Amino acid sequence: MEGKRCSLLLASLGLVLMIGVWDIAGAEPYELSKNNVKDSENLKSTNVSLYGVKLGDPESKAYDSLVNEKIPGVKAEQEGTFILLLDQRRPTGPMAGVRLIDGQVDLIFINNRFAYKARGIFRNVLNSESPGEIRSLLGKEDFGDENVMGAVLNYEKKGFLVNYLGKDINVEFTFPLD
Repeated sequence: MEGKRCSLLLASLGLVLMIGVWDIAGAEPYELSKNNVKDSENLKSTNVSLYGVKLGDPESKAYDSLVNEKIPGVKAEQEGTFILLLDQRRPTGPMAGVRLIDGQVDLIFINNRFAYKARGIFRNVLNSESPGEIRSLLGKEDFGDENVMGAVLNYEKKGFLVNYLGKDINVEFTFPLD
């Protein structure tokens, strides 16, 4: 009887530890084109992916997922250290992409051209009418700058930056500062 009680206690402790590790590891991944994430409180750039590509992924994975894998409605081009994604309907400029430095993805970006593909909170950010509306969605930024031309909202601890220039809105995801 004592052995069963000890085994049950150890199993319970293991489950508690597993749950604790899951909480420390952070929120579930947020695929920009699929997941309808509405809560920005636990959102971090390290949990964001663009068509399966996350920060820190090797260059080969980024190239396979974004260039070799055909994404409906998207044309991929490599230009220098960037893999750029263009809307095939209106390829006037990139709507999203990644930067590759030292063989890995160190930046993911999206802009208002990507709004029709984005899901969740970032669709709303890309369609925002003001910096105040972005703040209401993402919370108060760590620091930023706002003037008559637009605003830069830096969420450094979460690992993203929003550039607001009227209808031109860009979001950059980088590794967060701890």
